[in-house]
Amino acid sequence: MKSEPTCPRCGRAVQPPGLWTSAWQCDAHGPVAPLHPVRAPGTAALEALLPQAHVPVWIPWPLPTSWVVTGFAECGDERSGTLATAVALSGPDPLGGVGEAVIVAEDPGVGLGARLAGLEGPDPGDGFDTSAADAKVRFDGHEIALWNLDVGRDRAVYTGEALAHWLWLVFASADTGMLMCEINALRDLRDIRNGGIALEPPFGAPSPFLTQSLAPRDETD
Repeated sequence: MKSEPTCPRCGRAVQPPGLWTSAWQCDAHGPVAPLHPVRAPGTAALEALLPQAHVPVWIPWPLPTSWVVTGFAECGDERSGTLATAVALSGPDPLGGVGEAVIVAEDPGVGLGARLAGLEGPDPGDGFDTSAADAKVRFDGHEIALWNLDVGRDRAVYTGEALAHWLWLVFASADTGMLMCEINALRDLRDIRNGGIALEPPFGAPSPFLTQSLAPRDETD
């Protein structure tokens, strides 16, 4: 993977701020919060991510049985701070084999969650929340409503709003989405720095789904 930041919506190279703008620029999508290379799972990566995060760094807690953290990603720069975070997870698929999931928190318009979900984005779109919620998770004593988006057979996607940011749970494959029955609560890993929670998430091998989904794209794609 290239080390340069890319567009969170399309994966193409972005131009850094210059004399006429303070924002990173994508030729296709204009000003964007630049996506940085995926971070390998581990305590060092988490400690590097947390100080700049202006959005939650979500993790299901407790984790589903035998699941581990398998990578991180973020969007933003030194001026804006981190405006989107992604935490990758891997473990046993309910129907056999290995399943993967990514939990995204982001400001509206960033587009990281929509890209992982396979949507044009940058956000879930109008009307996704007009029916009754398909699932709910708890955080700090409050319920967060989530809606299941119909995105095809290769993944399952739940989305909603939490703490004024988009929340996405993307499962690969779609069968792995059955894990929503086991995910009852979320924790914000930023609270580790503030002494609010004491947990040590287990780490595993890097996530193929996160790495492949966020790989930079050639300009001619």
